[in-house]
Amino acid sequence: MSKITNGASLKPRSGNKPKNIVLLLHGYGSSGADMIALAPQWQDALPDTLFLAPHAPQRCGMMGAGYQWWGLSGFAPAALAAGAASAAPAIDAFIDRKLAEYELTEADLALVGFSQGTMMALHIGLRRPRAVAAVVGFSGMLTATTGLAHAGLPKPPVLLVHGSADPVVPIAALHMAQSELNRLGVEVTTHTSFGVAHSVDPVGLRLGKEFVAKAFDHA
Repeated sequence: MSKITNGASLKPRSGNKPKNIVLLLHGYGSSGADMIALAPQWQDALPDTLFLAPHAPQRCGMMGAGYQWWGLSGFAPAALAAGAASAAPAIDAFIDRKLAEYELTEADLALVGFSQGTMMALHIGLRRPRAVAAVVGFSGMLTATTGLAHAGLPKPPVLLVHGSADPVVPIAALHMAQSELNRLGVEVTTHTSFGVAHSVDPVGLRLGKEFVAKAFDHA
């Protein structure tokens, strides 16, 4: 299994020991350094939160300086499901290490992803043995629901934000994910950013921040 050993982080603005963790999962060809840029914009609402933005374990062949959770060659459902499953153990192990290090639990953890990182956030968040506080997915998709229907698996609240003009992952992916998650009994909130391409606009960032802050308050 590949191990996550590097990335970017931002300590709690309060200076206190972390009360919770936001794990930021980057997209294909990107890095933790890109995702951590989101964190300062969320610190006002999450002053006691540790933000962690690891690099995926694999270098991205297509984008020299970037990383990938798995080699993304297309959006065939079987390939996406296999890719997410192959990448999950490294993220789960990273989560286990960090929760133990800071003496926290899944209830103190939010998963936030962009694009391929959203695929991983949903995959992990719906399969951890205990429910995470929240899952936020920007510009991504749900890779597979295999095995999620049986009783006992956690159902964390999910926020999905997507640009209506996304040329990489079409907006239809949001509606498909919403339908599938609703079928599984997962509470889903969605927001469409009209005219926005494969990126996150200020409204989407604000909604994500508020969603995570509310989830931690209720944990």
